[in-house]
Amino acid sequence: MILSIESSCDDSAIAITEIATKKLLFHKKISQELEHSVYGGVVPELAARLHAEALPRILQECEPYFEKLKAVAVTSTPGLAVTLVEGVSMAKAIAVSLGIELIGVNHLVGHIYSLFIEKESTFPLTVLLVSGGHTQVMEVKGLCEITTVAKSMDDSFGESFDKVAKMMGLGYPGGPLIEKLAKEGNRKAYNFTVPLHQSPLIAFSYSGLKNAVRLAVEAAGEDKTKYSDIAASFEHIATKHLTMKLKKYFKTHPPRSFAIVGGASANLYLRSQIEELLQPYGAKLLLSELKYCSDNAAMIGRVAIEMYEKKQFCSLDELEIVPKSKL
Repeated sequence: MILSIESSCDDSAIAITEIATKKLLFHKKISQELEHSVYGGVVPELAARLHAEALPRILQECEPYFEKLKAVAVTSTPGLAVTLVEGVSMAKAIAVSLGIELIGVNHLVGHIYSLFIEKESTFPLTVLLVSGGHTQVMEVKGLCEITTVAKSMDDSFGESFDKVAKMMGLGYPGGPLIEKLAKEGNRKAYNFTVPLHQSPLIAFSYSGLKNAVRLAVEAAGEDKTKYSDIAASFEHIATKHLTMKLKKYFKTHPPRSFAIVGGASANLYLRSQIEELLQPYGAKLLLSELKYCSDNAAMIGRVAIEMYEKKQFCSLDELEIVPKSKL
């Protein structure tokens, strides 16, 4: 079995996965959303302290599996340095005390493998990763063959939702709150400009749209009845930006199998628009189960099985924390 740890941001999670069957035997996650909501976003130092409290508590529940562990895997990149260190330090201690292999996992690759928890992996895939920290399109042929073909030039898709929610005083995390509010609004009430709509670049940008929404919120003043229309219009344009750039990319790289992963992939409006976009190509759409869209240790464990089989281990000195991903 492999024990996997996730602490890249504000979710403390540990999983136990059986190598031969890929069966998830144990998975527990403790969210910090309540503690961070009062600040409207994640406070790194607070997150690190909460990880230091939560991870040991979860680990105690895993003791019955210790004698069957072959490796310990942990997210080492990307993420907040002060939170990554909590998971990596624990993983190193476990590796030394149990005499087992150590595996460092890229969090973004984890999101790709969230599609295959308790399943066999199937490639090649074109993958759209949308989360609080990243928005990028990748061509994935396998574990070691991942090419990023487009990414955000500034804010990510998920980050823009969080920031718009903060403008409206809705709380954190903003994605689900904006999505819920948008269902009550008119998507065409505000004619926000689609970012980079005249640019030939296949890239993403949300800073301009975010600023347009800020102006709309300020113009609404105390009239919060307009917030649902603002939310709906924002969600519509934010998603349209993605689909327009994907459509441009598909002209030269028509998709066969396409996947949406990451925390923001739980957005149902985004899912519906991508499904519509893929219809002319007859492409298969792959989605993670909703419970595995956000950060979790099960996806880290699933990647670790592939890495274990390829003997992609690292020593204590080799495993370093890298806040920014190279993908």
